[in-house]
Amino acid sequence: MHQRRNLGRMFLLITVFLFGFASAQKVVQLSYCSVAENNLRMDCKYALPAESPEPFCKYTQGERILDTTDPDEEQHSSYKSRAKARIFPGNICRLLFKNLSKGKSNFTCNIRQGDSATATKTSMVEKKLLLPCSAWSVLLQSCSSLLLTLMTVSTLL
Repeated sequence: MHQRRNLGRMFLLITVFLFGFASAQKVVQLSYCSVAENNLRMDCKYALPAESPEPFCKYTQGERILDTTDPDEEQHSSYKSRAKARIFPGNICRLLFKNLSKGKSNFTCNIRQGDSATATKTSMVEKKLLLPCSAWSVLLQSCSSLLLTLMTVSTLL
């Protein structure tokens, strides 16, 4: 009898945990391109449970906050004139970052809704490999497998 009760409790806890995990927010994609010679645009696409309130978005480099939509967090002072994060329709948080330095830099998108855990995704950006922002560059970053399939089929025909 005691074992059944413990198994029932364990089953209930696992069910609640899995339901909470499945309904949480998640970062689906992180894409980037150059807006001008030294400026970066990074789009963080995220998924939310149905009818969720708008989440908070934050971009970081290590411990430094580049910018955030959360009024309770403060942007690092050295980025006040260089970085701006905004949420756009379609579950996209966009970072515009001015004066991207040469070399490689890590950028992390953080999505948080209420008191739930934060979903994150990090991408390394290398300035010399950045493509200019256009429909083509976004397509290359987001649908590379589809694009490869279409190009292969057209070549075979």
